[in-house]
Amino acid sequence: MTGFGKSAVQLPNKKITVELKSLNSKNLDLNARIPSLYREKELQMRNKIAKSLARGKVDLGLYVEVTGQETSTQINQNIVETYIDQLAAVSPDAERVELLKMAVRMPDALKTAREEIDETEFQSINNALDKAIEAIIKFRTDEGEVLEKDFKLRIANIAKLLEEVIQMDPERITHVKERLQKAVAELKERVDENRFEQELIYYLEKFDITEEKVRLDNHLKYFMTTLDSRDSNGKKLGFITQEIGREINTIGSKANYAPMQQLVVQMKDELEKIKEQLLNVL
Repeated sequence: MTGFGKSAVQLPNKKITVELKSLNSKNLDLNARIPSLYREKELQMRNKIAKSLARGKVDLGLYVEVTGQETSTQINQNIVETYIDQLAAVSPDAERVELLKMAVRMPDALKTAREEIDETEFQSINNALDKAIEAIIKFRTDEGEVLEKDFKLRIANIAKLLEEVIQMDPERITHVKERLQKAVAELKERVDENRFEQELIYYLEKFDITEEKVRLDNHLKYFMTTLDSRDSNGKKLGFITQEIGREINTIGSKANYAPMQQLVVQMKDELEKIKEQLLNVL
């Protein structure tokens, strides 16, 4: 599901911000952007996120802004002066300021002292991560409530169209009979009435959609029951949607009657709108 969560913590000499972003994905795909200092804690943070966010392409961002006077990076004075002397030998006319600019870009001109993670600091980061997770879950929950209303509307629309199909079915059968009788009459050939009745029964059975109507109604009810469940049922809803689509397609292929096929097209349109949003459901 799509979502966003953010939390920041202010420490004595730095500000740390935790961001979580998620996009649609069938499984959990977690990508972390963390400063090297905190890499040893990455697995711990990943596990915390995985327990809370079941699905989605999730980006974790940990951003550190130094606000105090301390810095872990220092100029390696002896090496920089050596670089300046060597550059001056190559270009005697160059100004010292320009040589300094070039020298600080050279390898080992800056040295970084290895910092150790302070457990109190990491606890603050953990608290910020908890708040970011809470925020993204709320984001997802709010979006889920909107989706739930939309799903119920689409399923109700399909159920209403199915009711129209059921009411139209006797008219369709009559139309099929008349069309077969007309086709036989146009042959201008003598027809064995018994054989014709047998063939007529065969075609009517072939075009019969009673089972499809019952199964489609059951699938629609099962979708609503699953939707109201408190469990994580996104994948299950996807499977039910496939079954709904299968019954709608079969009704369309058997209909052989333009007004009913128009209803089938409308049902397919509603079902496609459901499928577009199912990846947003956990």
